Amino acid sequence: MRTRQSKNISAAAHPSVARRSLSLLIAAALLALVGLADTIYLTVKHFTGGIVPCSLTGGCEQVLNSPYSTILGVPLAGVGAFAYFCAFSLATLAIFGNQLARTLLFSLVALMLIFSIWLFIVQAFMLHAFCQFCLLSAATTLLLTVIVAIERFLLNRK
Repeated sequence: MRTRQSKNISAAAHPSVARRSLSLLIAAALLALVGLADTIYLTVKHFTGGIVPCSLTGGCEQVLNSPYSTILGVPLAGVGAFAYFCAFSLATLAIFGNQLARTLLFSLVALMLIFSIWLFIVQAFMLHAFCQFCLLSAATTLLLTVIVAIERFLLNRK
């Protein structure tokens, strides 16, 4: 019969778990940098009035100039950049063993995923147009969520 203690595997007791956890957190930090670069690019284009080239989907300008693209005058890409910066920072702190950062990272990416799903729905059903950079951000967030969830749940981490 398994005890509660044996169910919660500690990283100290199993170095391979610690290595996998560390690898996933490093991947999360690097992925957050990809999202940060994408959203900074869109934020800069918003504030400079630049045209965003949209070679794959063709709907970038329609999406990025829609009423859904800002909140109180702040471009959603800027909000995304802040979220990705926080995700990168929390992942980096978690890499160095900060348990609070690990917990906050999970909560943050869960919120980011919910928001990304909402924005995908807006593009698909309200705007009937897609922005390839927005889709990249959504895919980045989805992958980031999967990585953080694996690190948290499959490796028995709190």
